[in-house]
Amino acid sequence: MTRASQQTSSHNTASSTARKSNNNDATPSLKELQLANRTLGTRNAKLVEMLKASRDKLDALNEQIRALSDPPSTYGTLLELNPGGHSAEVFTSNRRMRLVVAPGVDTSQLTPGALVRLGEGQEVVEHCGFSDFGDIAVVKEFLPGGSRVVVADTMGDLRVLKIAAPLYELWSQKNVGAGDQVLVDYRAGYAFESIPKADVENLILEEIPEVSYEDIGGLHNQIEMIHDAVELPFTHPDLYRKFDLQPPKGVLLYGPPGCGKTLIAKAVAHSLAEKMGSGGESYFLNIKGPELLNKFVGETERQIRQIFDRARSIAEDGRPVIVFFDEMDAIFRTRGSGISSDLENTVVPQLLSEIDGVEDLRNVIVIGASNREEMIDPAILRPGRLDVKIRVERPDEKSAREIAELYLVDTLPLDPDLVEDTGDRHAAVAALIDELSSRMYAQHSDNEFVELTFVDGSREVLYYRDFASGAMIANIVDRAKKNALKRALASGQPDNHGVSLEDVRTAVDQEFTENDDLPNTANPDEWARISGRTGQRVTEVTVAHHNRKTTTEPEDTEPEDTDSGKGHTDAS
Repeated sequence: MTRASQQTSSHNTASSTARKSNNNDATPSLKELQLANRTLGTRNAKLVEMLKASRDKLDALNEQIRALSDPPSTYGTLLELNPGGHSAEVFTSNRRMRLVVAPGVDTSQLTPGALVRLGEGQEVVEHCGFSDFGDIAVVKEFLPGGSRVVVADTMGDLRVLKIAAPLYELWSQKNVGAGDQVLVDYRAGYAFESIPKADVENLILEEIPEVSYEDIGGLHNQIEMIHDAVELPFTHPDLYRKFDLQPPKGVLLYGPPGCGKTLIAKAVAHSLAEKMGSGGESYFLNIKGPELLNKFVGETERQIRQIFDRARSIAEDGRPVIVFFDEMDAIFRTRGSGISSDLENTVVPQLLSEIDGVEDLRNVIVIGASNREEMIDPAILRPGRLDVKIRVERPDEKSAREIAELYLVDTLPLDPDLVEDTGDRHAAVAALIDELSSRMYAQHSDNEFVELTFVDGSREVLYYRDFASGAMIANIVDRAKKNALKRALASGQPDNHGVSLEDVRTAVDQEFTENDDLPNTANPDEWARISGRTGQRVTEVTVAHHNRKTTTEPEDTEPEDTDSGKGHTDAS
């Protein structure tokens, strides 16, 4: 081999070796491949998310485009679904139309009176419930069958409308009747729902009061009289028919203020509801008398009509209804007695026509309460209207004890010394009641309240007992309890203190002291009326002023009137 050949062979071998070395250097390692794979996977996942987000955004934009491109919908009132459910009678755009019901619409929801949405081709595409706006009308009567109702518009014109499902449900449950307000669409001819009457609802209370006869003391005779007048006709209607007796239409409870007239009316309703038991319910419509008065002409009369319309509708099924007018003299005063108003000239006839007018007032009884019975129009008080008149007198000493027994009970904290002296808690309570009644009804100079001089010159001294009432007795007991409570707090040992005899004495003195200047003595005759006396005209009033010392009132340090110690009010 020549030298040139050897050099060429060596050169080729070196080149081959260099190429192999370069190829080995360019081959990636496994670690590098795994890293590259993870990077590509991450990029691919991000691309997938971006693609999904873009697709969702595209769908949303397409949906917006479709919504914006849809024609506006119209609405109508469904009048009737035709047989088969493929078409319906709809009132829309002030005309009645027969329209196709779109496939997929649940025809079971398409009830007459419902609001429906119409598509571009005037087909029913959706049920939208019932209309919640419109005109207000007053129900006059529901026609037989329960599918139509007679209503009166604001002008008093009568119209016959169909009843939508919500109103039909109320009617079937007897929760709507004559005199109630309903939401109507006169053009479609439908009544939809009952609307509460805010003006009358604020004046009446249909709940049965939680007051029983046991909560009233000292009025046994009055309770028996109103029981015979009100409860017997409802609890024994067969016997009343057998004896050909008609229940009274009304009862008047009258007498001095604070003696339990309103309590008796509430107890009657409570007792009647209990005696009816499962056989039915009784309703007590408590009329806030003065709030009936309205400055607009005819508004008071309208509210009275609505109250009696409601009472009649409730009483249709034999359920007793008591309509109670508190402060009756404020609404139905004697006609012609008004000075700046003649409201009574129209309000009184309205009540008279409701009580004994053409429309029967069966199962409804009116109870009125007043401490100014002389102001009530005589036509209301005649037999056949307010038949029964019950005077609620001021309590005497025996009645005062019965009232006190309702508030002074042996479960109260009692003075330990009093319990020890009397022997037991029952005797201690009896001692407290004895102290209260004897101190209130004692006839001595400290209990003199006012001296009346009559037109014939005769005089009469009225004591605090002549102005006693159940409310006053309850107030005295509350004062005694508060006195005991304050003493217990001041001592720091509340468990060792209770109501004592001294607390009762102090409470009576506090009550009498506060009443020294009450009521107003400008009108002498007013004193005789408030005390419950009637007869001769009072010409002069002399009010006694006592310098009592109580535990809660500072002593009067001013000099006494050395002349008489009494104040005078002349008739002039």
